[in-house]
Amino acid sequence: MALSYKARRRLALLVLVLGLPGYIVLAVSLVNLFERPSIWVEFGIYVGLGVLWAFPLKAVFKGIGQADPDAPPHDDHTD
Repeated sequence: MALSYKARRRLALLVLVLGLPGYIVLAVSLVNLFERPSIWVEFGIYVGLGVLWAFPLKAVFKGIGQADPDAPPHDDHTD
């Protein structure tokens, strides 16, 4: 079952406000497990993890910036 537009907006907000900071803490903790890697290895890990989080959540964020497709048409024409 597909999520409604409102449900996707709420889920996207939840992911950005709670999930992403938690993921950042997890990524920093992962890098700290290594014995001070070189700057390029550390950079590669952060870039890889920075891109990796978005792939599973692509369906949640798709179309969130657009108008609600289920909303009734809005007449902007005023006389």
